[in-house]
Amino acid sequence: MQAILILAHTAPDHVIKLSKLLRKRFEVYIHFDKKAELSSEHLKQMEDLGIHCFQEIVVNWGGWSIGGAAELLMREAMKNPEITHIHVISGQDWPTENIDKLYDFYENNDNLYIQCFRAKDIKKSGQPVILWQKYYYNFDKVNRRTTFGKIYHRVIMLLQTIARVDKFKKYDMNLEVYHGPNWMDLPRDSVEYLLDYFDNHPNVQKVFKTGFCPDEFWVQTILYNSSFKERMVQDVHRHMIWERRFNSYPAILNEEDFNEINDGDYHFCRKTVSGISDKLIEMLNSANENQM
Repeated sequence: MQAILILAHTAPDHVIKLSKLLRKRFEVYIHFDKKAELSSEHLKQMEDLGIHCFQEIVVNWGGWSIGGAAELLMREAMKNPEITHIHVISGQDWPTENIDKLYDFYENNDNLYIQCFRAKDIKKSGQPVILWQKYYYNFDKVNRRTTFGKIYHRVIMLLQTIARVDKFKKYDMNLEVYHGPNWMDLPRDSVEYLLDYFDNHPNVQKVFKTGFCPDEFWVQTILYNSSFKERMVQDVHRHMIWERRFNSYPAILNEEDFNEINDGDYHFCRKTVSGISDKLIEMLNSANENQM
C-alpha cells in the first residue's frame, strides 16, 4: 500500500477531484492550510472517499509551517504499518501517468526519488541559500510575499551578516546542508529514519524551524547525510515550467503544454488550476486511460 501526501492551500473542489482519481490505488492524506475554506460538503465528500484530511496548521510561504504540514502527514501515514511508500505532491499537481502504472513503478522499488543539491553551492535571487538556514527568520509571522516582507528579509540578512550569526555553530549541527524541492517519493524505511532522526535531534529542529523555506532543506539534509544517499535517484518525475504565466510562477499549465508533458518521463505535473487547466486535465486523463 502506498500513500499520496497532498499539501493544499486552496481550491478544495480541485483537490477532491484529484484525490478521487488517486484513490483508485493510493491511500490519500491531505493537509489543507487552516486558512482554506472547507465546507461541510467538502468534508463529507472526502470522508466518503476514504481520504485522510487534516487542517491543523496555518501555512505561510517561507516559514516552517509548510515543512510542519508535510511532517504531520508523514507521521499520520506511518501510523499505518501497511504503507510502503509516500509521495509528496501539492494540491495543484495532476498525474501524467496511468494510476496503475504509477503505483507499479514504485512497488518493490527501494530507491528514494528526491533532488538534493549542496546548499553552499547554490544562489537564488543573488543570495547564498546556505544563509537561509544559517540565519534566523520568522516568516510564519511576517508575510514574505509582501513588499515589507521582502525588505524585511534583506535587512535581517544584512544585520545577521554584520553580527556574524551562525545557527549551525550555536546549535552544534554538523550536517552538510542540502537543498531541493519538497516534492519527493520515499520508501517507508527512509521516512521512519527521517522522523526518528528529527525527533532525537532537537538542535536540528531548532535550525530548520527558524530558517527560510526550510521545507526545501530538512528532508534533503537529514537523508543525504545518511546511508540512504546511496539509494537516491536525482529525478522526481515532476513537470514544471519555470516562467511566469497566468500571473503565476511557476507557470499554470494548459492544453498547449500537453505534448511536452505527454512525451516526457513524468509522473506528475504542476501547476494545474480549475478553469485554466481543465482541457489539459481532460487530455491527460484520456491519455492515461489509454495506457491500460
